[in-house]
Amino acid sequence: MKLRLLSWNVRGANDNSKRRVIKAVIRSQRVDLFCLQETKIQTLSEGLVRSLGSGRWSNWVALDALGSAGGILVCWDKRSLEVMETEVGKFSVSCRIRNVEDGMTWIFTGVYGPFSKEDKDYLWEELGAIRGLWEDPWCLGGDFNVILSQRERSRQGRLSGAMRRFAQTVDELELIDLPMQGAQCRMHRPTSDHFPILLMGGGIRRGPTPFRFENMWLKVDDFNGLLRGWWQGIEVFGRLEVNKNAALQHLEYWDGVESERSLSITETEQKKEAKDAFNKWVLMEEVHWRQKSRELWLKEGDRNTSYFHRMANAHRRNNSLDRIMINGELLTEDQEVRDGIVNAFQNLLSEEPGWRADIEGLQFNQLNSREAEDLEMPFSEEEIHFALMEMRGDKALGPDGFTVAFWQDCWDFVKEEVVDLFKEFFEHGSFTKSLNTTFLVLIPKKGGAEDLGDFRPISLLGGLYKLLAKVLANRLKKVLDRVVSVDQNAFVRGRQILDASLVANEVIDYWYKRKEKGMICKLDMEKAYDSINWKFLMKVLRKMGFGSRWMDWMWWCISTAKFSILINGVLAGFFSNSKGLRQGDPLSPYLFVLGMEVLSTLIRRAGGLRLRINLAKSVLIPVGEVDELEELAAELGCRLGALPTVYLGLPLEPNIKPLLPGMGWKRE
Repeated sequence: MKLRLLSWNVRGANDNSKRRVIKAVIRSQRVDLFCLQETKIQTLSEGLVRSLGSGRWSNWVALDALGSAGGILVCWDKRSLEVMETEVGKFSVSCRIRNVEDGMTWIFTGVYGPFSKEDKDYLWEELGAIRGLWEDPWCLGGDFNVILSQRERSRQGRLSGAMRRFAQTVDELELIDLPMQGAQCRMHRPTSDHFPILLMGGGIRRGPTPFRFENMWLKVDDFNGLLRGWWQGIEVFGRLEVNKNAALQHLEYWDGVESERSLSITETEQKKEAKDAFNKWVLMEEVHWRQKSRELWLKEGDRNTSYFHRMANAHRRNNSLDRIMINGELLTEDQEVRDGIVNAFQNLLSEEPGWRADIEGLQFNQLNSREAEDLEMPFSEEEIHFALMEMRGDKALGPDGFTVAFWQDCWDFVKEEVVDLFKEFFEHGSFTKSLNTTFLVLIPKKGGAEDLGDFRPISLLGGLYKLLAKVLANRLKKVLDRVVSVDQNAFVRGRQILDASLVANEVIDYWYKRKEKGMICKLDMEKAYDSINWKFLMKVLRKMGFGSRWMDWMWWCISTAKFSILINGVLAGFFSNSKGLRQGDPLSPYLFVLGMEVLSTLIRRAGGLRLRINLAKSVLIPVGEVDELEELAAELGCRLGALPTVYLGLPLEPNIKPLLPGMGWKRE
């Protein structure tokens, strides 16, 4: 169902002429629900509400103004919306709504925020209580009298305490600040100095793609100067192709003039400027397509634009998902595909209760106290900057839309906020959860992939979280060889994954030369990263001597992630996980290696015990009818048996009722 919601701080609705303007705006937008803030009316009547734009099909609920301050009116069209419950608070009006067309239930809350700190704290508690009252999807609108970021106001300044508290509330309530679209035009006084906000939602359509920072912008003259202004506001770059063609036209014009006569000194200088401008836009075009192509092994500046363009288009075609097979069912509709993939990954990343192995009896290599303490040292600006400059600037963008190249190029004036983030993480062991939002993208493992199992999920992380994880990973890899056995070669300093392949080849060569018989069993772990149990991983870290602060840091990094899946450039779903490590997180390879050390330890212990299977005494016993039983026994190298038989000196047979009830055992 497609809905149109309007929110507007009208700065008073007592004047007849102002009400006519308000009514005209509301009627022109054909809204299903509107919320007016700061009505400044103590007692609203039916006639007054009608004069504000509600028709005979409308109903309403209001929070009266205190004197000439405040006041909220929420009005809806009964033909499209059925309001089942309402809650009027001190600073908000909430409605539990059911769509008439599709039956979907959701919540709308209209807010007019107070000015004092004490009242603002009350508002945040009030919103928390509303969130606890209902579990349906929630839409908030209104005037909070506080902003989330500096770009929402014209004058510059730093983040205030009220802004930080507002951002914390948005994070805790798991809200999403929707981006504005269209011009931010204000209406003239005396109507209002606030502009109305129209929210259009519903319907099955492909939504807008997330913001993506373009590395080509870094080639713009004085880009750092622009970014200093950007940190407080918004600038807009022209379209690349338009600018390039305009520069080419200027250059062709001067070529034409020069073919007819000699250019003056001034004209020669103008031609040179036109040529320089054209070359600049050509380079920016190349950087743009290089970023989209992900072909990072080629250098920019070699006129590889057409190649990058082909590769970007090829990636787009290969990664397009028009159909998907999930659990044997082929999904082809857009919404079906999105819902099916989201549900599949929600199930995959959800931990199921059950038996867990006890590793207390296993012995691991341990860090000494100095090594553990070094991991938990305060973060320095030099350490952070070093990790940042190690990262590739052209990697795929995460939820914040900024490439690593942005942070690298603008370090001089963003470093203060970045270092503050690291200080907060060191002191409190946490960061704003929204920094850990993750886009999952599905990369086909082979051409023509159609089954969901033929796609590899890669996590795209926000730039700030990725930098934090990179700094932590740099610390962790320095001590990895102290706790990881020689059986594992990947990601350990001084070892190479190639070593494992070389050893395997040496074994095969040894058997061939001696004409010995043997068998190689190649095993693959299904969804290895996605299956890691977090509590198990924490036990491993504790057994290896990692400190409590480091373990708390690791727990926060892996447990606060929230996922949306990027399907055909559009986001689907928003869910958390309760197990697994993200492919794309700098920490994940090292944490996975630490978890796999348990398997290495078990294999070594089994080898040390010298236990072997006695095939002469081994028996394959069928229960019921089993196909190809003799072939299976021959493959395993054991003989066939049958029920009844003897196990541990006691009879083993289907009818066990006379024996086990006396032992207090019941079949479930």
